[in-house]
Amino acid sequence: MSLAPCLMVQGTASGVGKSLLTAALCRICRRAGYRVAPFKSQNMALNAAVTADGGEIGRAQAAQAEAAGVDATVDMNPILLKPEADDCSQLVVHGRAVASVRWAEYGRMVPTLWPVVAESLARLRRDHDVVLIEGAGSPAEINIGWDLVNMRVAALAAAPVVLVGDIDRGGVFAALVGMLALLTAEDRARVGGLIVNRFRGERAVLDPGLALLTERTGVPVVGVVPHLGAGLVPEEDSLALETPPADVAEARVVVAVVRYPRIANFDDVEPLTREPGVAVRFVSRASDVDAADIVILPGSKSTIADLVWLRARGLAPAIERAARDGRIVVGLCGGFQMLGEQLADPHGVETGGEAPGLGLLPVSTTFVSPKTSVRVRARVLAHGPLRAASGAEVHGYEIHAGVTHVRDDRPALCIVERGGVPADAHEGALAESVVGTYVHGLLTCGPLRRALLVETARRRGVAVDPGWGASDSGDRYDRLADLVGAALDLEAIGRVAGCALSAAVVS
Repeated sequence: MSLAPCLMVQGTASGVGKSLLTAALCRICRRAGYRVAPFKSQNMALNAAVTADGGEIGRAQAAQAEAAGVDATVDMNPILLKPEADDCSQLVVHGRAVASVRWAEYGRMVPTLWPVVAESLARLRRDHDVVLIEGAGSPAEINIGWDLVNMRVAALAAAPVVLVGDIDRGGVFAALVGMLALLTAEDRARVGGLIVNRFRGERAVLDPGLALLTERTGVPVVGVVPHLGAGLVPEEDSLALETPPADVAEARVVVAVVRYPRIANFDDVEPLTREPGVAVRFVSRASDVDAADIVILPGSKSTIADLVWLRARGLAPAIERAARDGRIVVGLCGGFQMLGEQLADPHGVETGGEAPGLGLLPVSTTFVSPKTSVRVRARVLAHGPLRAASGAEVHGYEIHAGVTHVRDDRPALCIVERGGVPADAHEGALAESVVGTYVHGLLTCGPLRRALLVETARRRGVAVDPGWGASDSGDRYDRLADLVGAALDLEAIGRVAGCALSAAVVS
């Protein structure tokens, strides 16, 4: 059986836009009539998604699968590293957590992990017409003696490479030329095109540099992609949080998302960033919490440690003030656990130990293994600050290691399906203006977002925006493909990849 051709997107560094461009190419290939799959052999991210069979993969690969019009599988990201501390990460292989490893230990495991990569890629190539591979970091990490994710994968797949540089951070010409200079001759020959990403301004100003770039490297520039802003695809890397804070001057509703050291699944709040008149800020100061109308405690990979950090930064009293003042406080996954009365990790599932919670919800959590990882479907229940969305359906997933016991049964949701099996179970907890739930994806529900924002506006005494809750991310990948496709030389990329991609596939 012949295997599908592959094209690989690599970058000069982390955060240069590889994930977004791969998602765009997934949608462009789908429009061209190909059955396309994304692939990233090894990902390091605390934003994860859940596949239909309950496996964990990087959020970017789930978004790329959505752009490709296929269901996400663990083969699309067979190795996921979820940082637990500066020198330690949870290792997830084929969707299941198998160990906590330090870097040296992980390096010793590479010979056993490489077959996992090869087998997953082969399965995708057998089942699809094209596979779009994303690299990680840069392909010239000359301090590391092994490779699971960049040029070794390109060689395995016989994949030509397009190399992406980010002009917005500066030094893009040096980054691209320097990257190619550090590659071996064999790997350099795999690079068939260069892409300059996040360009602002007039293209004519850039043209002399592009001509010299091609002259110096012998590699053509196959695209200059404009700065697209945020919100076209969910972010997975905490580098995305290094942007200036949202402007709150004209906002009707200000949302403060607590940014702990091990923040996880912060893409949960991304739907709020697309709502008109809503300013979303990632914060680490009590004064920013005090200035917010809605306070969100997102997920955490090290919940007790992040709760200790939260107290040390003086954020706990600010969150308690928000609840006491009637401002809405939402805890998602680890944030839900923090809002409870007690957290205990007697077996060291995360960091070990125990700590009192913030005491804003009548729940207590004990960390246990194995981790819960499952897709769910739920209905919003008819009480609390979300009551205006009563009956609305939420599609999401759970990823957590804790079992939470609820002392006062005032649930936020009713789970009606878990892992594809019908269910009827209360989930989460409510207390006055405080909401807690394990369900990631809660805010993708338009009626729920509207209920949250309208209730906040009522409490603040500000006007309701008629557009709240109406935004739909369903066509985001078409918009992304339009914008990126118009900026790329699709014919040249198609020649490099060995498949027909013409400008006609851009709507």
